Amino acid sequence: MTIDTGIPPSDVIVIGGGTGGYSTALRAASLGLDVVLVERDKVGGTCLHRGCIPSKAMLHAAELVDGIAEARERWGVKATVDSVDWDALVATRDDIVARNHKGVEAHLTHAGVRVVRGTARLTGTRTVRVEGVRAEAAPGAAGAPVPGTLDLTARRGIVLATGSRPRTLPGLAPDGRRVVTSDDALFAPGLPASVLVLGGGAIGVEYASFHRSMGAEVTLVEAADRIVPLEDADVSRYLTRGLRKRGIDVQAGARLLDAEVLEHGVRARVRTARGETRTVTADRLLVAVGRAPVTEGLDLAAAGLTTDERGFVVPADWDRLETAVPGVHVVGDLLPPPSLGLAHASFAEGLLVAETLAGLRSAPVDYAAVPRVTYSAPQTASVGLTEDGARARGHEVDVNTMPLTAVAKGMVHGQGGLVKVVAQAGGGQVLGVHLVGPHVSEMIAEGQLIVGWDAEPADVARHVHPHPTLSEAVGEVFLTLAGRGLHQQ
Repeated sequence: MTIDTGIPPSDVIVIGGGTGGYSTALRAASLGLDVVLVERDKVGGTCLHRGCIPSKAMLHAAELVDGIAEARERWGVKATVDSVDWDALVATRDDIVARNHKGVEAHLTHAGVRVVRGTARLTGTRTVRVEGVRAEAAPGAAGAPVPGTLDLTARRGIVLATGSRPRTLPGLAPDGRRVVTSDDALFAPGLPASVLVLGGGAIGVEYASFHRSMGAEVTLVEAADRIVPLEDADVSRYLTRGLRKRGIDVQAGARLLDAEVLEHGVRARVRTARGETRTVTADRLLVAVGRAPVTEGLDLAAAGLTTDERGFVVPADWDRLETAVPGVHVVGDLLPPPSLGLAHASFAEGLLVAETLAGLRSAPVDYAAVPRVTYSAPQTASVGLTEDGARARGHEVDVNTMPLTAVAKGMVHGQGGLVKVVAQAGGGQVLGVHLVGPHVSEMIAEGQLIVGWDAEPADVARHVHPHPTLSEAVGEVFLTLAGRGLHQQ
């Protein structure tokens, strides 16, 4: 059965309503294009409903718990956490998600984007069939899901934005209770007393940090020789030190040998970096070994498209994020590196593609100038090249580092941390800014401007940083690189 929704050919069809998809739709509509957005679940995607927003809400709660412990142990404030009301915590998290979701829907409605709810597949280079269309997809209609189909046509182009899903391990099927992925870890029942986290990237580290704040015994296993392996080596070292100080058992250079699901948890054997075999028993096993692009059922071949060996849709033109099929563009987690699989990178990609489809000339996304943040305790934040990455590209570099505890506000926080800057030798362009410590996610925007605008240390050193703040350490590092060192000799 085909549902006649009265939708004529549009200028643009966007498949997927996550951060990349809805940002494309909003910007295209603001430029006067007629846009249809197809989403089979809820607009907002993984970031809003299962990732960025709910996880950061939970991490904020964890920060409050940590603050009470610091108040008692460091500042003489006789406070304790009697218990955590899990239901109340979840209710607050869900309220934040729901309000954000309503906001996105309102933005799309106000912009005039027509949202079709169903599962899309390509039938050509400008045509899409939507199956399982829900009746509320029709303008002014409402009702229960209807097993119908809807054929759509785009005059200018199609944007693929179907996102990603967590990778899993053979023999470890997630059950939402004992074995969980990053998509369902926050929605598993209650707080476990112990957690084994597989994967020491940003997602694994954040979940390890959250559960430790909530009182769980945590073991974090990473196959690479250090956690957050894409970050600067000094950042990784400081983060490892901070996590271990909090009681997290960080095992880098380790690998899972096997795991057994028990009635009330899991038992796993882990080969450590020293070649020892350890048995870890935990209430919950969290698998955070990366994400895989979602293209199943999209029927890329119908539009003459293929994926690479990893499942990514590779643009033929990165400046326009356009595939080898003219008019078919791709944004978000379907893109391979150098795209970063980050929501804020997806926003930038959506803006670029929308402007391209509107006939505007827009600057390509500068992925080197996109910040990367891990919202653990301590946090990490970086932008640009690591020291090793800069040297590997043939740069002669000047490097300066400064502990956050070298400035007064860092001493107040008492959590350690680091500022590291990598610049071309002899006062040249700043190539990377790397931070680890409390609240550094709120400090990296300055680094983004420094790297993105090709600033040199002397350019930054001219600007006065407020005292006493953590950002003062950033200013001090640049003063020293510019030959004007004050507190740092």
